[in-house]
Amino acid sequence: MANLFVTPKYIITGENALSLSKDYLEKFGNKAFIVTDEMMVKLGALEKVLTVLKEINLEYEIFSEVNSEPTDLIVEKGIRKYKESNSDFLIALGGGSPIDAMKAIGAMISNEGEIVDYLGKVIPNEPPVLVAIPTTAGTGSEATQFTIISDTKNNVKMLLKGPSLIPTLAIVDPVFTVTAPKQVTAATGVDALCHAIEAYTSRKAQPMSDTFAISAIKRIFENLSVAYENGENLKAREEMSIASLEAGIAFNNSSVTIVHGMSRPIGALFHVPHGLSNAMLLDECLKFAKDGAIEKFDKLAQAIGVYKEGMSKGESATEFVLATSKLLSKLNIQTLDEFGVDKEEFMNSVDKMASDALVSGSPQNTMRIPTKEEIIDIYKRLWK
Repeated sequence: MANLFVTPKYIITGENALSLSKDYLEKFGNKAFIVTDEMMVKLGALEKVLTVLKEINLEYEIFSEVNSEPTDLIVEKGIRKYKESNSDFLIALGGGSPIDAMKAIGAMISNEGEIVDYLGKVIPNEPPVLVAIPTTAGTGSEATQFTIISDTKNNVKMLLKGPSLIPTLAIVDPVFTVTAPKQVTAATGVDALCHAIEAYTSRKAQPMSDTFAISAIKRIFENLSVAYENGENLKAREEMSIASLEAGIAFNNSSVTIVHGMSRPIGALFHVPHGLSNAMLLDECLKFAKDGAIEKFDKLAQAIGVYKEGMSKGESATEFVLATSKLLSKLNIQTLDEFGVDKEEFMNSVDKMASDALVSGSPQNTMRIPTKEEIIDIYKRLWK
């Protein structure tokens, strides 16, 4: 069976990747529209980018109004600013939110209507050149054809897609991730783990995506807890940055499954950051999904070294789930209660969340396809 496999046109990885990108950036136009957030300004990350742009005499316009959950309203404002600035291309600096916002802004420069019009459709026309500089090791958005934007009118997180949304250039420099706090390192790292596991166990998995997914999973198990405990460990940060990129490439080509399907409604209704809501769900979702993909989970156990001679495939698969649970425990992932979600309000919302999860289509990519009732049960188990 033939499979299409897509990646960014250019990827620059490793320490000093930003400096190496100058030859490419100066070819994209005379003025860059930088999409970022205030935290990147305060931490000095933006200044690092501006220094490089000044070295190649590239003009720029800064749009730093992205928040942790980019909305249709933020996208509309960014579109206006882009057009007013007479920019030639876009650069996103930050975690998944600025990168997602950049993709949506870029898409609407070259496509008609509003961003909400494209829910459930493929965004057709190529945007201006998109450059992504991730500052967390997690979302993989620098390598994907997806963007998540909140629809403020319908209170839904929209998953929008199209090959045109894949950045032309991904600059993956681990230096930008060093300032990420422990909680952010944990949540975004688990987000990358979700991408890789879901890509590998998806009904849409293919040999190339499997290769990237397994590599990402191995790197994450070897390096996430190290980066979490010692954020200054640049080697661990670099390995996590590469793992995030690999996981992004993997799920970009094989899609995600139950975790992401269930995660988006939690984010939309209770404003839990995307990576954290994935992390909250991962353990229970793996316990559910395992029985539909025993052989895949068995291979993952072998990949991370928890398989022991004589184990059956079922026992080995269970060991992988247990190893993931132990990793989550080490990372002190917040519960819904610890994050401040009201239990009664959550329980009253499970029916809507389960419906929204199924509408997204992601849970149906799981080898063991969940029913609405099973999704509701998993939501309730988050309060055990």
